[in-house]
Amino acid sequence: MRYHQDSGIGLFSADERLSQLTQLGDPLLALSRHIDFEFFRATLETTLYADYEADKGGRPPFDPVMMFKILVIQRLYNLSDDATEFQIKDRLSFMRFLGLDFSGRVPDAKTIWLFREQLQKHGLVQQLFDHMNADLERRNIITHSGKIVDASFVEAPRGRNTREQNKVIKAGEIPSEWADQPHRLCQKDTDARWAKKGAETHFGYKDHVICDRRSKLVVGYQVTDASVHDSVVLDSLLIDGAVTGETIYADAAYRSTQIENGLAGRQMKSRIHFKAARNRPLSARQKKSNTARSRHRARVEHIFGFIENSMRGSRVRGRGLARNTAVIGLMNLTYNLCRVMQLKRELRPCPA
Repeated sequence: MRYHQDSGIGLFSADERLSQLTQLGDPLLALSRHIDFEFFRATLETTLYADYEADKGGRPPFDPVMMFKILVIQRLYNLSDDATEFQIKDRLSFMRFLGLDFSGRVPDAKTIWLFREQLQKHGLVQQLFDHMNADLERRNIITHSGKIVDASFVEAPRGRNTREQNKVIKAGEIPSEWADQPHRLCQKDTDARWAKKGAETHFGYKDHVICDRRSKLVVGYQVTDASVHDSVVLDSLLIDGAVTGETIYADAAYRSTQIENGLAGRQMKSRIHFKAARNRPLSARQKKSNTARSRHRARVEHIFGFIENSMRGSRVRGRGLARNTAVIGLMNLTYNLCRVMQLKRELRPCPA
């Protein structure tokens, strides 16, 4: 019995396959249509390639916007550097998003790692995040109709350390047996911490975010180890993303007299959930108030839900707070890019 089988991939067959991907709803094509990535070029080139001189010879660097889009792909699909290199070479949708063809030079895993390291070294992730949000605020996409604060765990690779080693690390020191073993030490994340929430145990970091209530865009973030309580970084988040007179929504973990007085001092309206205490249950009025506030506060959960489901989870692979702050910052920035695309679709006029 004979079966149908094409002989190979040609120019026209690749175009036909891309056309089929478009009809099926390629998410990367939709992202490229709604987001002008050239917006980030000036910030990237000014910092990364300021000293580059083409007349000195040598292989020219990769286009910084294309490299930034590779990092967006990484966060959107939660890929390692090696997997990213493979998928770019393997997937037509990735190639189209990056503007590559079959003859184009693809950055290898080490080049992708180095570019991300350069972003972290120069603090460019935060600059890109702030640059984009400033533009969204000028266009009234980010409003000041209220802010929501919350935090989510970001899992890191779990180390197999002894209890004594963990005690030393928790005290901010390096176990003596690792001091003379740099290769072993570089495989250990001495910044990540353990935390327990209910019956779940987590190891890694926390992504503390403040988001715009109306648009659900992240307007500020702080990254800490997993053991830091949510309320500790509230002041920093308010400085990053809130203005005088705004209404602040948060769950009961942020409820304290000190925080309430701090919000009042900033002339901000507190809509933080009431918290019950031992021998002091919530009144019927407080329960009703919490229910009303939940309708607004729950919008921040959509952010973490999108990251966990549509972006394949918030797990990090790097080691150290500085590196993972950059990665988590890219994760928040990638979420915002996707959210802007969703908002543009919602604002699109209906056909007549």
